[in-house]
Amino acid sequence: MKLGTAAHLEAFRAEVRTFIANNSPGIKQHTGTRAPEPELIPAIRRWTAALFDAAYLGADWPEKYGGTNGVDPEKAFIVAEELARARTWAPIGAHQLAAAAIIEFGSEALQQHYLPRIRDGRDIWCQLFSEPGAGSDLASLRTRARRVGDHFVVTGQKVWTTNGQFADVGYLLARTDPDAAKHRGITALALDMTLPGISVRPLREITGTFDFNEVFLDEVRVPADAVIGEVNDGWRVANSSLAHERTGTAALATELLEDLTRLVALAGTRLDDSAVRRDVGRVATHARVIDLMRKSAQSSLMAGGGDVSDAPAVKIFFSQTNLALTELGMSLQGPRAVLVDGDDEAIDHGWWQDAFLYARAWTIAGGANEVLKNVIAERALGMPREPREPQRDGSRP
Repeated sequence: MKLGTAAHLEAFRAEVRTFIANNSPGIKQHTGTRAPEPELIPAIRRWTAALFDAAYLGADWPEKYGGTNGVDPEKAFIVAEELARARTWAPIGAHQLAAAAIIEFGSEALQQHYLPRIRDGRDIWCQLFSEPGAGSDLASLRTRARRVGDHFVVTGQKVWTTNGQFADVGYLLARTDPDAAKHRGITALALDMTLPGISVRPLREITGTFDFNEVFLDEVRVPADAVIGEVNDGWRVANSSLAHERTGTAALATELLEDLTRLVALAGTRLDDSAVRRDVGRVATHARVIDLMRKSAQSSLMAGGGDVSDAPAVKIFFSQTNLALTELGMSLQGPRAVLVDGDDEAIDHGWWQDAFLYARAWTIAGGANEVLKNVIAERALGMPREPREPQRDGSRP
């Protein structure tokens, strides 16, 4: 694993950091994702366009759509790290996944329509994958898309949809062949979120924020030319686009190290207490290990390799360490741990309370830890598959 830092990369990091400081809209994320207020959406669109114009995003797009037909992986990680360090809203996630799918599988018409709109911020995307009964086992999704003439009629429900309340387009997976094996009867579509029959219901979280949404689809007529790739080949489309998202671990590790600095400051002179020093030291050690894990994964990717267990392992260890860090932060506050933002006596304006409540989401978001452990066991270690319950027809998935 190469851990050296070239001078040109440090210069690039300084350039990105300055760009973010001078151009970001100041929409702060506290912990995890935080949906901005509706009045800030125009600023988000301008910020998206600025990042693409500066070639910090979209460098791997085709030249005719503003790319350079190549991207330096190290620079891509630096951009992700600096966006995470600034804790500003970043047009990644569904935007990147949808663009990757359209570039690789989309028709020329889809590329011509959507790629310029993603670049200039006109279209904000959301990801319509998860359902109430199909989260970690995504291939069990039940949202139906029936072909009727030159349209698909879509009915179903999606959940945990980030950006759903203000998204312009949805990257939708729907079942187009209910008789096919569950991985084979799925189709990917670009869904105009203004179509009749779509209703979005924000989900209020324990933190008081509305990061996620339920999306209900009631006989929504989607043009057949909105299919991304081939009909019934959506599982391959989705998995291929997910493989393009390689910078998530960089953001997680960066945020954790930033939060570690905050924890040490909170502990202050209490670090003279051996018990406090031990607890902070354990969290600090784990945070550094996570950073080394993601750097190792990054190095493997740049060398054209990488293991299927790399990203799941980082995510699992991150979520556990993040939970321990926020619990320790709450403990160090004593009675003031019950005070939240808005109370004059709240430490760090209630940041720790928000982080503590949100930390549990990371054990589920991006794949439940239990499911990811099975992925590592079965795909990386070659262990026997966990027994599956028979389906209603008697078969096993």
